[in-house]
Amino acid sequence: MRRVLRIVLVACVIAGATRGRVSLAMQEHAPQAQQDAVQLAARGAEEWMSKLDAGKYAECWTEASEVVKNAVTMEKFESSMKTVREPMGKLESRKLQSASYTTLLPGVPPGEYVVILYETSFEHKPTAQETMIMTREKDKIWRVAGYYIK
Repeated sequence: MRRVLRIVLVACVIAGATRGRVSLAMQEHAPQAQQDAVQLAARGAEEWMSKLDAGKYAECWTEASEVVKNAVTMEKFESSMKTVREPMGKLESRKLQSASYTTLLPGVPPGEYVVILYETSFEHKPTAQETMIMTREKDKIWRVAGYYIK
């Protein structure tokens, strides 16, 4: 459980570090490679979150980044997600707020990252913000490296 909280705290720190940045989705002059990265990462995030919304927590862990898998067991991940997500009830809406590409984040090695913020509403929590940290792994696939709800 402490490792899961650590992942959540890292995501919180990362989200705070990116608040002042302009979303790449809104930058007209961002390099095409970065725009493509944001689109691929956002697509991966949406697919992962649809499984999360359906309560498929083991599948989410299996499809998460190596960082997540090395930090927490599948069983602890499932337990944590049940504790955090189920009291909120069903997803009512999710709207993309921003998606920012970066190669540097505090406390993690250099790499390719996309920080995605969503404005979200759940059945029992009408106002929430979800933060997803996506990382591009060695196999060039974008996977979840952090997930945080506030």
